[in-house]
Amino acid sequence: MKYTVRPTGAVFATEGHVSNGATPIELYARPGNAHGLTAGASILQEVRRANLKPSARAWDFLSIALAAIVADAATLRRNSPDGWTREISLDLALAEPDAWQPHLSLLTSALEFLTTDIWDIEITTTATVPFKTSKATTAPEADCVALLSGGLDSLIGGIDLVQAGKTPFLVSQTVRGDAAKQENFATRLGTNLPSIQLNHSTNTSAIAGTDETSQRVRSLIFIAYAVLVASTITTPDGTPVDLYVNENGFIAINPPLTPMRVGSLSTRTAHPRFLGLLQQLLDATGLNVRLVNPYRLRTKGQMLAECQDQQLLAQLAHVSTSCGRFQRYNYRHCGRCLPCQVRRAAFLAWDQPDGTGYVFDDLGRKDENHAAFDDVRAVAIARLTVEEDGFDYWVGGALSWVPLDEREAVRDMLHAGLAELGKLHDHYNVT
Repeated sequence: MKYTVRPTGAVFATEGHVSNGATPIELYARPGNAHGLTAGASILQEVRRANLKPSARAWDFLSIALAAIVADAATLRRNSPDGWTREISLDLALAEPDAWQPHLSLLTSALEFLTTDIWDIEITTTATVPFKTSKATTAPEADCVALLSGGLDSLIGGIDLVQAGKTPFLVSQTVRGDAAKQENFATRLGTNLPSIQLNHSTNTSAIAGTDETSQRVRSLIFIAYAVLVASTITTPDGTPVDLYVNENGFIAINPPLTPMRVGSLSTRTAHPRFLGLLQQLLDATGLNVRLVNPYRLRTKGQMLAECQDQQLLAQLAHVSTSCGRFQRYNYRHCGRCLPCQVRRAAFLAWDQPDGTGYVFDDLGRKDENHAAFDDVRAVAIARLTVEEDGFDYWVGGALSWVPLDEREAVRDMLHAGLAELGKLHDHYNVT
């Protein structure tokens, strides 16, 4: 699928499709004023409201991410030859094309690892930045940036940063059911912490029948928001601004529980390979940002137990969101998807009450909604594989993309993470 991407105000060859057969994507356009697929309509208003002045290169990075997430949503996997792997081409207009042109291979490598699709990216047009900010704009009073999703890991990360004396600028992707939660967390972490909530507002309605649900590019857009904010922060000695992507190591690696769960069938939001490729891209293009995941070698249970403000965590942990199907169950945790199981196992390891409340609570119940549910069975199969063939056989190629100097530590973390899940299953007598 081919897409031509332009900022709002650009003129496409025709409405609906441009002359070379590509589908147009218009960025930062107001609803109803665009010529095709759109994204980023609300971002300009929020950045203005926050009185931020991002760099042109950071705007370019966000434009790339917006283009990718629209293409990801509009290109159906079921229409590809193998039912999963797609071929996606982007023709971009950027403000500083010369900074990006030599490094497009890094960008495509990051996208291909994230989505396991085939990406082809060209920059054929120079664009202007989305808007000019006021000359009175001042740098925010922050010394780092942290993603705040409303999830448990990002909550712990925010608490630990504040306890360490940091002043993070908190960046959120607004999600239905989590916006108020994000605001509450930001306030509870520190009344004077700067924060911003952004939404990519992707609209693919111009192409009937499209809304690819896998949407693995979400990871990139979250980081692009934070890079945009980080570009407004100046460190005293000119060192890179730390951007915290706080995620427990087990979910970051997301090891395939069974042989069928490989590639982008599992998300790679904070996978060290993905973050490593993005870091190379940021360095190569001169974006002065350092991606940091302090919990890459910790399980979720260890994160809970080691959090530096146990009192605040105990007050907020149960209202955080972990479920992969949160909206589907009327903003309740299903209790049986892998993220829910990891969450529940972490509470057990923490040895604190779990006041979350789960739709499918008793995982040991012998029916298709509980013990026989796919994600629950996958964990049970993983445990059986380890019992019969050993842990190293099970972990297999999950360590292949991990840096050599951390491979042994990651192995130990994955072993501990699977052990936490095992205790959850034993608690409910899952067989």
